[in-house]
Amino acid sequence: MNSLLPVLQEFGTILQQSLFPALKLEVGELTDDHQQVVRALAWLQLDRFVPVQSGRGRRARNRGKILRAFVAKAVLGIPATRDLISRLKCDAVLRQLCGWQHASRIPDESTFSREFGYFAKLELPQQVHQAVIEQSYENRLVGHISRDATAIEAREKPQPKVKTPPVRASRRKGGEPRRPEEMTRLERQSLPEASLSQMLAELPQHCDKGCKTNSHGSTEWWVGYKLHVDVADGEVPISCLLTSASLHDSQAAIPLATITAERVTNLYDLMDRGYESQHIEQYSRKLGHVPIIDRQKRGAQTRPLEPHEKVRFRERTSAERVYSRLKDEFGGRYVRVRGWAKVMAHLMFGVLALTVDQILRLHSGAPATPVVSRT
Repeated sequence: MNSLLPVLQEFGTILQQSLFPALKLEVGELTDDHQQVVRALAWLQLDRFVPVQSGRGRRARNRGKILRAFVAKAVLGIPATRDLISRLKCDAVLRQLCGWQHASRIPDESTFSREFGYFAKLELPQQVHQAVIEQSYENRLVGHISRDATAIEAREKPQPKVKTPPVRASRRKGGEPRRPEEMTRLERQSLPEASLSQMLAELPQHCDKGCKTNSHGSTEWWVGYKLHVDVADGEVPISCLLTSASLHDSQAAIPLATITAERVTNLYDLMDRGYESQHIEQYSRKLGHVPIIDRQKRGAQTRPLEPHEKVRFRERTSAERVYSRLKDEFGGRYVRVRGWAKVMAHLMFGVLALTVDQILRLHSGAPATPVVSRT
């Protein structure tokens, strides 16, 4: 981040010498929590993404205030919206940072819930995160992208699996290609004419049961979803996908790699043995990357990673640390909403807060440049 460092340092100087003292005179003493919220809000400038709206015969309504409150909820790790409202009512400084001068003006829980549904429908947190990444990594080269998935438990009933009848292969003349419906999902994703929208449309998004083998070799089951994330050097989340819990990690690798390639330029793709596939490896090379994928154990035929690949593969643990911080510090473990869109929005608020915090950590707490709206 050498090219970004001077900008971050300059903006950090503005915060420390101008903004923080001015806020202290305006709202009172700023605790460490308040300063974290200020840094995130000053960088993101969320009002650029959500304009002030008003309706006939109604008092002007500012969705930007509620959006800032949800970001503060993620930054501070507040588990539930009800707890956020209680915090806003008793914490005058935080309340004013979000935009409310008096506790009586804070909307009720139903309004927060309704506006959250609005943000989720528009995928607003995803838009903000995309803008953060594209601006922060503009004209920069990323060394490693670590790809992995994690379980997301939800308070929903799993939908039963629908068995689809197998597609019978049609008779073809010599050299005639197979029809798309006769191919596997990875084969369809690897087709030259496959678009990102088509790839995403094929990924299941309903709540169901999933299982994973933990580090001790035991199988763990959960009900909910699965979050797939590409993580850059420095433990910065670059792109995210949310799918059904039962989907295998490898099925989201190609669309996730496509999204990441649109946002940053990287050299290496690091994946564990669950992603071992010639289609994924070929697609990574097609993007101009060097794939380093751990190998499944197949007795004497197993080809181990080369020494230099083993050294680079150690960077893949950054994805695990990102998941740990997301769940322990930014609300990823407390999913209280239902449905794919709302669960994704809840997680993306946490990912957004984590992204801002991690970039600041890379520069000894120096805040970065504000985000400019794409709309």
